[in-house]
Amino acid sequence: MDTGSHLLFGVTLAGMSLAVPAVAAHSELQYAILAATLLGSHAPDFDSVMRLRGPSAYIRNHRGLTHSLPAPLAWAPLLGLPIAWLFGAGAWSGIVILWTLFAVCFHIVLDLFNAYGVQCLRPFTRKWLHLDVLCLFDPYLFAAHGAAALLWLFGYSQAVAVFEFVYAMTAAYLLWRIVVYRNVMAHISAHYKLDRAHITMLPTFFGTAWQFVIDLGDEYMTGYFKHGRVNEVTRLLKAKPESLAEAAKATMIAEGVRAFHHFSERIHVKVQEEVDGYLVTWSDVRFWHHRRLPFTAAVTLDRNLNVLTDQIGWNKKTWQPPFV
Repeated sequence: MDTGSHLLFGVTLAGMSLAVPAVAAHSELQYAILAATLLGSHAPDFDSVMRLRGPSAYIRNHRGLTHSLPAPLAWAPLLGLPIAWLFGAGAWSGIVILWTLFAVCFHIVLDLFNAYGVQCLRPFTRKWLHLDVLCLFDPYLFAAHGAAALLWLFGYSQAVAVFEFVYAMTAAYLLWRIVVYRNVMAHISAHYKLDRAHITMLPTFFGTAWQFVIDLGDEYMTGYFKHGRVNEVTRLLKAKPESLAEAAKATMIAEGVRAFHHFSERIHVKVQEEVDGYLVTWSDVRFWHHRRLPFTAAVTLDRNLNVLTDQIGWNKKTWQPPFV
């Protein structure tokens, strides 16, 4: 999810830790846990430093190793121990480490619910896993946790009970979103008489509709599911290795294209002939919106099919859909 949401969840986790008698009785432990859950809630995204090596390196590594299976076990003591010492809570370092672990794990779980996905089962597999049931920013989760944090900030005496209620509702909400996703998926699957493996879905911002991509073999079909109805939007040719144009094949050596194929699943390619060469654009159809394909790897070639430039990334603003 987005950085702001992760940090907010770090605050509410710290608030819920007050249910532990030792935490409620010692202010230094409370401050230590607040610092630990804030950092722990953001720690997996420290891989954003890979942006310094360029967009290709970032695409390859973001939500990879730092979100992997052993990562929480490394982040928890790495952050928890020095924070406990810094705040004079060394005697309760085990508690600080435990709440840091909760924060890191919650971060990874929430990212798993997003369409971008995580490599959370490394080192056993490098496959990108994604449940596709939450946007990058979920307004309902943010509002609920934000309200609980504000009550705590203004000294509400029953804040701990509020935090416990909010986290219980968060778990129920996540389960409900999975149920809704599966019901919509079943409807679309039955409508087109296709196996679910051929269908990818993303929720809209308020969760009232779903956009989908269906793999039809030689092409992809995009559309919306809203109010129980399926609405088709467009069809795009599938980028099949055996039918690629020579210009498209020539771009496979470009770092941006290699990073794109490392991450993307539903791939469309467009080759445009220009005065002095070619422009080849690879797009991930999963992230279509209003007939646009904002996640791309674009490569320019000369007439001899030599790579001149390549770039990969999102051709949209952060606040524009799709929210992944």
